[in-house]
Amino acid sequence: MVESCNETGTTMTSTTQATAAHRRAVTKAAALTAVGGILFGYDTGVIGGVLPNISDDFTLDTPFLQGTVVSILLVGAAVGALVAGRVADTLGRRKAIIATSLVFVVGLLLSIVAPAFWVLLLSRFLIGVGVGSASFVVPVYIGEIAPPERRGALVSLNQLSVTIGILVSQLVAYFLAGSGDWRISVGLALAPAVVLGLGMVREPESPAWLVRQGRVDEARDVLRTLRDSEDAITEEIDDIRGTATEEEKGAKRSLLAPKLRPALVLGVTLAIVQQITGVNTVIYFAPTVLENAGLGSQAALLALLVVGLTNVVMTIVAIKVIDRVGRRALLIWGMSGMVLGLAGLAIAFLFDIAGAGAIATTVVLAFYVGSFAVSLGPVVWLLISEIFPLAVRGRASSVATMANWVANFVVAVSYLSIIAAIGETATFGLYAVITVLSLVYVVKAVPETKNRSLADIERELSPAS
Repeated sequence: MVESCNETGTTMTSTTQATAAHRRAVTKAAALTAVGGILFGYDTGVIGGVLPNISDDFTLDTPFLQGTVVSILLVGAAVGALVAGRVADTLGRRKAIIATSLVFVVGLLLSIVAPAFWVLLLSRFLIGVGVGSASFVVPVYIGEIAPPERRGALVSLNQLSVTIGILVSQLVAYFLAGSGDWRISVGLALAPAVVLGLGMVREPESPAWLVRQGRVDEARDVLRTLRDSEDAITEEIDDIRGTATEEEKGAKRSLLAPKLRPALVLGVTLAIVQQITGVNTVIYFAPTVLENAGLGSQAALLALLVVGLTNVVMTIVAIKVIDRVGRRALLIWGMSGMVLGLAGLAIAFLFDIAGAGAIATTVVLAFYVGSFAVSLGPVVWLLISEIFPLAVRGRASSVATMANWVANFVVAVSYLSIIAAIGETATFGLYAVITVLSLVYVVKAVPETKNRSLADIERELSPAS
């Protein structure tokens, strides 16, 4: 009897240890891959703090030239998102991430040594290609290695990394704003770029991609390091193979196939909604917004740190609850908060606030960003990683990501012009109306995907032939 108890106890201990090891392996791969999110956030956020120094260095004396330095990264991001989809589907998710890190390194080195304005623009474009590629391939990879019950939290690690990258860029802007050496600020991103590339050399390929390529034995070996039981591994492989067979019969290789259309429309629409609800007016132009509200330039940078910290904290909250509360609930409640925040900003500028009112504006801005951070921020990237059929997941996700970056570009280049034409009150009121309309779409169109396999989600979004 004692031996039996010991054997049972040993077995339970062994099983517990194996489960812990699998959880660590999944978490490690997801966390390392999410370093791409830090690059995404830092490289998009740092430009706001260093643009005055760049303008002095290259004598950029017109808003057009300054705007070009900002917006060319977004053009590169759209290109990177589109190209990376083909690379990820052809060569694999892991190799696509390694290639992304190399693009980052080349672009950043060019930025550091840029002797002329055109070299700076080329470097910014290449960095944008890396940003666009990372913004798509990182959540796809994490979504495919994570078990369904942890997928929401793990994919959202990428969005947390983005917010951390943005916050670090804001800290750099605050502490190095007076140094004049913008090349140091830009070059700091080399460290995570190298970590991402070298780290991914030792990480496994996506098992879903391996199955799709017919490399089932390799996929099984990978899954043994990530899952707790052979039954779960076999079920997952059979699920992937079953949906792959259905895809081939239904000719779902084409992005224009009718069976893909519902998922593609949903993914692209959510990607656009994430941008047109105004969040990047905060990322790119928050210092301008806060200065217009009555804060001095240094105080505006300090207030921006408060907003950035709120972004990080609320993204952590989202990660904690996303697999319990669900995607739809977070979207609905978070977007409702965004509407209130935008309305608050419109009211603040309507009454031409200054002094103590500027502090209120900072609070409202932080509330808006916090609401975004628990909803559209992480949930859109998670859904994009979940809703597309495996056969075209890379290409379809990259199309949605490209749409996100194009919308990002439109918002970035139009914001200051809209402010000049209709003023802050009307501009934030317009964003509030757009967010309300977007919320109506979310309520009608977004399915709940928590605790469901990728194959099950795919079947729901693929209409019968």
